[in-house]
Amino acid sequence: MARIFITGSTQGLGLAAARTLIAQGHDVVVHARTAQRAGDLGEIAGEAAGVVVGDLAVRAETIALADEVNELGRMDAVIHNAGVYTESRRVATPEGHARVLAVNVLAPYLLTAKLQRPSRLVFLTSGMHRSGTASLDDVDWLTRRWEAYQAYSDSKLLVSALAFALARRWPEVASNAVDPGWVPTRMGGPNAPDDLEQGHLTQAWLAAGEDDDARTSGGYWYHQRRREPAAPVRDEAFQDAVVAKLAELTRVDLPN
Repeated sequence: MARIFITGSTQGLGLAAARTLIAQGHDVVVHARTAQRAGDLGEIAGEAAGVVVGDLAVRAETIALADEVNELGRMDAVIHNAGVYTESRRVATPEGHARVLAVNVLAPYLLTAKLQRPSRLVFLTSGMHRSGTASLDDVDWLTRRWEAYQAYSDSKLLVSALAFALARRWPEVASNAVDPGWVPTRMGGPNAPDDLEQGHLTQAWLAAGEDDDARTSGGYWYHQRRREPAAPVRDEAFQDAVVAKLAELTRVDLPN
């Protein structure tokens, strides 16, 4: 059985993945942004191998979260599920970063750099990454006019490139990006047309599946099938530039 850490697992896709993996007999560490959210976990809190709390928009809390998970022991897999969409640029982190960038990109990078290295990494992306701008100028939206759709799309392009960069840099780790589809979660809204059940199964499968496909690396997945991502995701120069920018913004280097 695997030990798996899932960020943003108090609701939606993260909670569904946690329930599936726990039902399969895996040890799952769940994450809540606040103690109040942790209190809403219900029966999952008692079934999980651990519950950790921390706001992924805050650098200090993210690093403390990594330390807390490390104290529980090395994880076999980490699912970077947490994400935000509609947060205004005005809702910034203490460091001044746009919250969308902080939660969707900086936190997965920081946790990956600080956690004991797992065997598998799963990064939640979106089909909207295809609308992302392959530029690292003003990633914090300090000079651009705020556009929520574009900021979210940019963040998903960056985290997809990060997943592919890690697959190349760490060949011993299976690192993949997952597009869950437009599913009816709190983020996706009640009218989202995709299948919530299918939306969470791919990340659970990539985290703990035993078949050959689940053990592969450097893939962009949708409903357990590989799809071709936007061209910048496969561009090694862009991948390296993304890693360098994230190291600059977080002041933490990615280990070799």
